[in-house]
Amino acid sequence: MELLIRLYLAFLKIGTFSFGGGYAMLPMIERSMVQQKKWITEEEMTDMVAISEVTPGPIMVNLATFVGSKIAGVPGAIAATLGVIVPSFCAITII
Repeated sequence: MELLIRLYLAFLKIGTFSFGGGYAMLPMIERSMVQQKKWITEEEMTDMVAISEVTPGPIMVNLATFVGSKIAGVPGAIAATLGVIVPSFCAITII
């Protein structure tokens, strides 16, 4: 459960403090997930980015889903996806 919360908060931070769309978030994900937390390898990150680009939908939502799935299975995919979506959803709702 603690891992899911940490995963959600990591992606919430990325979704909140990155501007410029999905491609602008990629360096933040790489730094957070690969270099700092070491939850995934550089090779896995590269593969996930490639798959996210060809999968229909926003690249960040796809990437968050793949990273979360790799780290904690289906609950991780849900936590990461919600984390990256919530900031945008709140901003659009307020506007």
